[in-house]
Amino acid sequence: MNKTWVQFGIQCREAVMKRVFYISDDLDDLELVEYELELSGISPPQIHVLTDNDTEVASHHHLHPVKSIMRNDIIHSTEIGAVVGVCAAAIVLLVAFLSGATETVGWVPFVMLAIVMLGFITWEGGLFGIQELHYQFRRFKQVLKSGKHVLMVDVEPNQEITLANVTLAHDKLKPAGIGKAPPHWLIATQNGWAKMKRTLP
Repeated sequence: MNKTWVQFGIQCREAVMKRVFYISDDLDDLELVEYELELSGISPPQIHVLTDNDTEVASHHHLHPVKSIMRNDIIHSTEIGAVVGVCAAAIVLLVAFLSGATETVGWVPFVMLAIVMLGFITWEGGLFGIQELHYQFRRFKQVLKSGKHVLMVDVEPNQEITLANVTLAHDKLKPAGIGKAPPHWLIATQNGWAKMKRTLP
């Protein structure tokens, strides 16, 4: 039993991915980089290009642009809003309990108020996120405004050498740091969906 849990822990640790960023001003070169990465075993859902020039990216059929829902900060901001909303709701219920108001008017008004506050603050967080660039992409705001592009590759630990071998051969690529990648299961799901679509008539 203990051995099984140890193996499971090792697999989980190995499955941790990281996102590697590069900056380039040449979409033709980025298209070649993506093609080489895919030939080396890194799947398309792991490779994306962030740019303000969506029309240019669309003309390069092998490039995968960052989808609009992933460009903004709606998911991250909604999560933050939900956490703040839970705290606000808990404060409402705590104040109601400590003040003794629940003994006279009951819990229902305060529970309803807590639910309304949770929903409103969560919604406000999402609304704020729609207007903001994703928190991982904000450092590239000036880079994007200057007309350059950001290549981001989500890699597993055993793919890091492959990524380095491909990218080092391209002088126009400038390393731009690392960030948090999506969960491993999400990439695996996207790969499975892509394979299923290829088998459909």
